[in-house]
Amino acid sequence: MTVSLYQSGVSGLLAAQQQLATTGHNIANVNTDGYNRQRADQNASVGLNNGSNYIGSGTYIQDITRLYDQFSHKEQLLNQSNLGNADSLQARLSQLDQVMSTSGNAVVGALDNFYQAVNGVADNPNDSGLRSIVLNQASILSNDFNELTNNFDNMTKAVNGEIQQVASNISEISHELAKINETIMHSNSSLQTGQPNDLLDKRDQLLAELGQFTRVSTVTDSNNLMTVMIGEGTTLVAGITPLTLQVSAGDPDAQQTELRLVSGNSSVGINGTKLGGSLAASFEFRDEHLAQTRTEIDRLAMAISSTLNDSQANGLDLNQQQGANIFTDINTSQLQQGRVLPHSTNAAASTTQAQVTINDVSKLPTDEFEIRFDAGTYTLYNLTSGASENLGAPGSGTPAGTHTPSSPDYGFSFVETGTPTAGDKFSIVPTRNSAALMQATLTDGNAIAASSAVGVTPSTNNISDGQVEITNVINPVAARAHNITVDVYESAPGTFSYRVYDTATPPPAPSIDAGTYPAGGSVSVDIPTGTPDFQIEIKGDLVGSGTNARETFTIGDAFGVGNSGNAVVMAKTQEIGVTNGGKETFNKSLAVSTSVVGAKASNADLTADTAQALFTQAYNRNQATSGVNLDEEAANLLKYQQAYQAASQIISTANTIFDTILAAVR
Repeated sequence: MTVSLYQSGVSGLLAAQQQLATTGHNIANVNTDGYNRQRADQNASVGLNNGSNYIGSGTYIQDITRLYDQFSHKEQLLNQSNLGNADSLQARLSQLDQVMSTSGNAVVGALDNFYQAVNGVADNPNDSGLRSIVLNQASILSNDFNELTNNFDNMTKAVNGEIQQVASNISEISHELAKINETIMHSNSSLQTGQPNDLLDKRDQLLAELGQFTRVSTVTDSNNLMTVMIGEGTTLVAGITPLTLQVSAGDPDAQQTELRLVSGNSSVGINGTKLGGSLAASFEFRDEHLAQTRTEIDRLAMAISSTLNDSQANGLDLNQQQGANIFTDINTSQLQQGRVLPHSTNAAASTTQAQVTINDVSKLPTDEFEIRFDAGTYTLYNLTSGASENLGAPGSGTPAGTHTPSSPDYGFSFVETGTPTAGDKFSIVPTRNSAALMQATLTDGNAIAASSAVGVTPSTNNISDGQVEITNVINPVAARAHNITVDVYESAPGTFSYRVYDTATPPPAPSIDAGTYPAGGSVSVDIPTGTPDFQIEIKGDLVGSGTNARETFTIGDAFGVGNSGNAVVMAKTQEIGVTNGGKETFNKSLAVSTSVVGAKASNADLTADTAQALFTQAYNRNQATSGVNLDEEAANLLKYQQAYQAASQIISTANTIFDTILAAVR
């Protein structure tokens, strides 16, 4: 009886001791990230048969378990990934919004100042000081575009650096998880029934850290070995075998770095945008939001350069020469070649040299394109819309090797030479580098083509609202040599007949052009036909004061140092739609790009706030089960202390009884 009582007391003492140790462990780790509260599970020992009764033999600690809810933990892990994604994207878009608000506004101011200077020349075309201001403002405008794209470049480098760092962190976590798996595997044996709770906590903490970078899912086998998968099911840790992430140069654009999953000597590319977490946010920002904004700014820079250069080419400078480009020609060899990015997978035997020529900036989209050579023809794929078009065989087109999309017309042509190989691919970025390489190339104020080359003078006898306008001047120097007369009359109700002829040799001498057009319509005429020096448009109902009366216009040399006709036309380009199919002016185009970025940043703020709230809820739910409550642990500490003292009293009583028995038999 005494021995049984002694054993019960000792078992109670040991059980209380382990309960106290577990409680103390919980209290000590109340501030440890990732710690799950532990509990000592106590059971009664099997009773001993004594006659017709079973006498209890004490107690024992069956197991020390951690209070862990796998479902709430997985919910927390999922929301951790969503929060990492939302926070990272919000930070990047806020940065882009700031760049567009500062550098973008600088471009707007520089553009307005440039046009103010052009208006000054239009008011006083022979003022050399005003001409110098135009050149200075042109230089400021191009520099602001350069600075804006430099900011984009710096952001791209920063994102690439973050991708590299996150890939390195994920690889380190992968190795740590594999080591913990191995330690857990070795700790499992037939003699060891308990679980290595602190190792399991450490593994879950690593998963939580991994969840900030990418979406995480896990599978645990019967030996407690965990397989860790990222993204949409890509295995990162297979038991005790870790895999790593490496960053490689992009193809075909080296700056568009890519991720590869590496195991030993083999590797496979993975889609970073599908991984979730902050890693996917970095890829999404770089390849979608930043790339779209850069393309729009490049297109705007190209539109400004092309429009002003074309306007300058329509007039004459103070030296009576055709106006030279104000900004870099949008079709320089460097720009044309930079718009084509050949893929590294193209066959070594391929000798194709390719470039992209811009035909019409108003038609240029911001879509992504790819050209593939297969089955003897080039095919253009619009990667944004999914449309495709056969561009024909190598060497076809006019001129030879020039392939111009027609359905729809994207405003550019693909020009190739050499011998392609089946499977060759080329990424096409029509606007690439337009803002980065934009420069003010005009250095002489006298070279500003303020004067128009030719002008239209309506007859004083004309009474209708009809007009003859010069729509395009291809060769202003040669255009001055033409002295043209245009007359129009209503040859039949609703039909107007026109003649265009040399003023010095009027009809019945042959006309340069003649024909009819309907009421409310118009007609364009090349002068001279074939290879025109300039073009005119006849429009409106040109009805004279009598039956078959002709409305007459003369066109001739208009050059003069005080002539500002072309400067006026150049100044008006600020108000006309050019980009996005001719729907947007320069200022509107930039304002749209800035507002879109601002809207994205605002939405990202809301998404980040929502993600934070959802994560906090999931974290609190998990902590309700697994977190340490100091009040509860303090109560347990007192309870197990009392149990320890009571068990000690049992042992003391058993000793007293035993001593009494010994004394009785002496």
